[in-house]
Amino acid sequence: MSDDNKNLSDDLEDMIGDAKEGAKKAGDKISQKASEFSEDAKEFASDAKEKASEFADDAKEVFSDGKNVAIIAHITFIGWIIALVMNSSNKTELGSFYIRQMLGLVIIGVISSWIPIINLVMWLVLLVAWVMSLISALGGEMKPTFLLGKQFQDWFKGL
Repeated sequence: MSDDNKNLSDDLEDMIGDAKEGAKKAGDKISQKASEFSEDAKEFASDAKEKASEFADDAKEVFSDGKNVAIIAHITFIGWIIALVMNSSNKTELGSFYIRQMLGLVIIGVISSWIPIINLVMWLVLLVAWVMSLISALGGEMKPTFLLGKQFQDWFKGL
């Protein structure tokens, strides 16, 4: 073999050796970065799980409070239905109290709307009773309305 061919062969072997060494270093670096990324992902997942657990605990605390149900029961008939559903899964005394109060006020409103002479006066009285009931619900107090409030509690015990 000639010297030129031998030099080319040696150069080619050196290049192949350098390429192998470079590929090995790149592979090691990729492996190291992947390991770091995996550790970061595990830490992030752990933090996310912890935050989700805290959020779930906070949500349970908020919904276990009957005050929310009591306030929602005052917001139209649809709000009353939503409050009834919320209270059925997690009954609270305060929520049940205001669900019964609002059902009684709605029934009185429907009945009084059929009597033309007292219709307007009764609606004004119901508005006052509703506002007073809402204020009590916002304060977390169980005050029966002045319009048959105690009777509503007896009549609608099942709610």
